[in-house]
Amino acid sequence: MLQSTAAKRRLIRDFKRLTSDAPIGISGSPNPDNIMVWNAVIFGPPDTPFEDGSFRLTLTFSDSYPNKPPTVRFISKMFHPNIYANGELCLDILQNRWSPTYDVAAILTSVQSLLNDPNPASPANVDAAQLFKENIKEYERRVKKTVELSWLDNTDDLEEATGGDEDAS
Repeated sequence: MLQSTAAKRRLIRDFKRLTSDAPIGISGSPNPDNIMVWNAVIFGPPDTPFEDGSFRLTLTFSDSYPNKPPTVRFISKMFHPNIYANGELCLDILQNRWSPTYDVAAILTSVQSLLNDPNPASPANVDAAQLFKENIKEYERRVKKTVELSWLDNTDDLEEATGGDEDAS
């Protein structure tokens, strides 16, 4: 229980920092019913295929935070070399390069940077990685499609718009 209290105190501090000094293009807040689950939005970085997109994520923290990283998952449909079909990310700071000094702002900034700078050598989405390496124009076309889908309000609309078709990403 003591660990959980420490995690909650840290999340309150992270939230205060995020609201008082939010990085550009990033917002997030805890679920009103559970401080251990956060909803966040990342806006696509300018001058990238993700520009103009607004992408929703969830961050789920364990009682071991900040000693262990949260689980971060895109709710918005994504087409990116380092994002799995289920929305989970292949991002080093959420795995082997985690440090307790990272806060929510740092996590979300890293996720936003990943959109701008994919790592096709460590793919979570093989199709996206291959297109990124071999046909950048087609990769950008597919990404722009996900940007347009990101404008929809919720995932039910998203499924309806794509007809449940995985290739629609």
